[in-house]
Amino acid sequence: MLGEIYSPNPEDHVLVIGGAGVDIVGNLDGEFVSGTSNPGHIYSSFGGVARNVAENLAHLGQSVSFITVLGEDEVGDQLLEELNESGIDTSAIMRTGEYATGSYLAVINADGELQFALDDMRATSVLTPSYLRKQGNLFREASLLFLDANLRPNTMRTAISMATKANIPICADPTSTSLAERLVPYLDQLYLITPNNVEASILCDPPLEVKNRDQAMNAAKCLVGGGVGIAIVTMAELGLCYATSETNGHIPAINTEIVDPTGAGDALSATIIFALLNSISIDDAVRLAVSAASLTLRTKGTVVPDLSVEKLYNQLVI
Repeated sequence: MLGEIYSPNPEDHVLVIGGAGVDIVGNLDGEFVSGTSNPGHIYSSFGGVARNVAENLAHLGQSVSFITVLGEDEVGDQLLEELNESGIDTSAIMRTGEYATGSYLAVINADGELQFALDDMRATSVLTPSYLRKQGNLFREASLLFLDANLRPNTMRTAISMATKANIPICADPTSTSLAERLVPYLDQLYLITPNNVEASILCDPPLEVKNRDQAMNAAKCLVGGGVGIAIVTMAELGLCYATSETNGHIPAINTEIVDPTGAGDALSATIIFALLNSISIDDAVRLAVSAASLTLRTKGTVVPDLSVEKLYNQLVI
C-alpha cells in the first residue's frame, strides 16, 4: 500500500497539475458519414484530465489544490467559479490572455465509442517551471502529486523534481497517445500510472502490442519492471489489468450503458488515488475505481456530480 512507502496524511491536500477546459461532445444518432453534417445531440461540460481528477477527488472528500492555466475569457471565469464551488483550492491557477481556455471536441458513435476527437490545450503551455517554483509550499504540504501529460516537457520535469524533493508520491496519466512519450523519462519516479492499452504500448520498452487481457497484463508488468510502483492498463469493455512488484490481477468491466465515455478514466485514477491515500489495498482500490468509471460512463458529462464513497460501494458488483 501507499502508506508502506510514503506514510502520507490523507488530510493533506492532493496537488493536481495539468489541463482544464470545456468539453464539447456530440453523440451521433446513426452511422458517421464523412464529408457532410451528421444528425446527433451536442452538449458541453467542463473537462480536462487534471481538472476531472481534481473534481472527482473533491467529491470523494479529498482536499485538493489545483494548478492550471485558464484564458482571460468567459469560459475561464465560469470554470474557475465551478472549481471554487467544488471546494478545490484555486489560489495557484494562472490566467492568460495569450490563449483561450482549453477545449476538447469529441464525437461519440451510436455504440458509445469515441469516433474522433480534437483538443486545444495551448493555454497549459503558459505554465512555466519558474511559476511552479513559486508554489513550493503546495508541494511541501501535499500528500501526493497528480499530473497529466499536457504539461510542457520542462514544466513536467520541474514538477516531478519538486515532488521528489518534497518526498511525495507522483501519479500520472499519459492523457493521449500523442503525449504519452513525455512520461517515458520518468517511469522510475512514478508511483502510479494509468494508461489505456494504446498508451501502455507506447510507454513500454520495447513497445508491446496490447489488444487483449494477456497482453495488457504483460504491459502492466513491463511498466513495473521499468520502475513504476503501480501500473494500471485500461481496456474499455475488457476491463483493466494491474500490477505491482508484489501482486497483479485483472478486473472485468461492469456491464453498463455507455452515455458518454469522456472522463471515465479520470474517475478511475481519482478513485485509486483516494483509496490508496486511505489505506485501502490496491486489489480493493481497483475494484472501487472500476465502479467509478462505470458510473461516469452512464453520465452525460465528464464527472458524476454526486459521486461519493457510498455511491462507489453501492455500485460495487465485482
